Amino acid sequence: MPLTMNREVFITCAVTGSGGTQDRSPHVPRSPQQIAESAIDAAKAGAAVVHCHVRDPESGAPSRRLALYREVTDRIRDAEVDVVLNLTAGMGGDIVFGGVEAPLPTADGTDMVGATERMAHIAECLPEICTLDCGTMNFAEADYVMTNTPGMLRAMGGMMTELGVKPEIEAFDTGHLWFAKELVKEGTLAPQALVQLCMGVPWGAPNDLNTLMAMVNNIPDDWTWSAFSLGRDQMPYAAAAVLAGGNVRVGLEDNLFLDKGVLATNAQLVERSVNVIENMGAKVIGPEAVREKLGLVKRAPK
Repeated sequence: MPLTMNREVFITCAVTGSGGTQDRSPHVPRSPQQIAESAIDAAKAGAAVVHCHVRDPESGAPSRRLALYREVTDRIRDAEVDVVLNLTAGMGGDIVFGGVEAPLPTADGTDMVGATERMAHIAECLPEICTLDCGTMNFAEADYVMTNTPGMLRAMGGMMTELGVKPEIEAFDTGHLWFAKELVKEGTLAPQALVQLCMGVPWGAPNDLNTLMAMVNNIPDDWTWSAFSLGRDQMPYAAAAVLAGGNVRVGLEDNLFLDKGVLATNAQLVERSVNVIENMGAKVIGPEAVREKLGLVKRAPK
C-alpha cells in the first residue's frame, strides 16, 4: 500500500527507562531532580511528550516508589516549559526464573504486584498519558519474562480509563496490537487509541522495515501511533516512522549515543530528531497541539 507521510509530527522523549544503563553513561538521570531536569531540557529542545520512569537515586536501579514519581512530576509541572507527561505503568510485572532445571522459586529481580499497586503512582500523579504494555514477552535475558496477562491488562486498562489517563499501548509484536484492538472493542479502552511500536527489542518484533509495516498495517486508521528502535537505529526509525505516517520517540531509554563513541543527552537526541523531521519537510508540533490531537486534559493531582 502507498505510504502517507505524517506532516505534523510530535516527539516523545523516553528520559531514563528502567534498563541497566545507569552506569554506562553519566547522562542517564537517576534522582528525581536529574530526571525532571533532563525531561525539561528535552521539552525545550522540541519534545512535546516526556515518558518517565524513576530510579533509586543512589544505585540507579529501577523503582516504583510513589514519592519519587511525585517529585518528578511536581518538578516538571512547576517548570516554565510546557510538556505532556507520560509515566510508565510497566513496572511490577517482572519474573526472573531460577533457571531451566529449577525455575521456581524465582530469582532476584522478580517484581510482581497486583494491578492496583502497579497503578498507584498513576492515580497519585494523574499524568496525561501512561503506558500499557499489551502482552507478555521474553526479553534478551535468559530467564526474564515481562508478564502482562489478559486479566491484568483488562484491570489496568479499566483503571486508566476511569482515571481519565490516556493509555499509550506499548506494542512489542503484532499480537499485542490484536489484543489492544480487543480491549477497545470491549470498551475497556476508549476508541481512537494511542500506540507506541517498540521495534528491535529482543525478543519482540525485529526492527526490519517489513515488520514495521506489518505493525503499521495492523493499526486502525483512527488511532495515533509512534515508533522507535534501539541504539544506532534510533534516528533511522525516526525517519521511517514519519515516512510511514507516524510520530517519533527518541531518548536515553533506547539509545545512549549521538554518534559512534559520543555519549548523548536527551536534549541532543531530541534536537537531532527535530532536524531529521524538518529536513523531511514535516513540522514538529508542541504539547498543546498534541493535547488537542489526542483529547488530553492537563491536570494537577489532588
